Amino acid sequence: MVYIALLRGINVGGNNKINMKELKATFERAGLSNVVTYINTGNIIFTDDNRTAPELSSLLEEAIASDFGLSIRVMVRTIEQIEAIMAALPEHWANDGEMKSDVLYLWEEIDNESVLEGLKLTPEIDRVIYIPGAVLWSYDRQHAGRSGMNKIIGTKFYASVTVRNVNTARKIHDLMKAAAGL
Repeated sequence: MVYIALLRGINVGGNNKINMKELKATFERAGLSNVVTYINTGNIIFTDDNRTAPELSSLLEEAIASDFGLSIRVMVRTIEQIEAIMAALPEHWANDGEMKSDVLYLWEEIDNESVLEGLKLTPEIDRVIYIPGAVLWSYDRQHAGRSGMNKIIGTKFYASVTVRNVNTARKIHDLMKAAAGL
């Protein structure tokens, strides 16, 4: 089975620094195969046929704590879960000079469509879609200061997500498909 591990809060602002080569070695020592890292923000594609996603999450959190002395949350998703998220992501959404688009991957404790009710959205600016496992969020950069995205930092919601821009999300999907031979 092909999985992605999404680590929350590493190598951001000089905090929780983890070298990707060392992280890859940690995953391999934990018994995972075909380990590939993508950029420095904690995106690790791997295969494992023996454990469930929750088991892998716990295993990897313990391995990171042991090897790096850091308490880092690790979200593990299957290729099928990522496929569903990518199918819901509008093709025209971009992360470029004109548009800002992100995938906010949800931890299980908040993974429900009702999570949208607690967000302070600006309807004429924010485009938001819930899909099991994620909130997809886009706005035009010219309105960035008025987007509700600015209001989530420091909230309970924000502590229960890990964010990747759509360019990264699409690349992760491509790497997972390659690992699965698709």
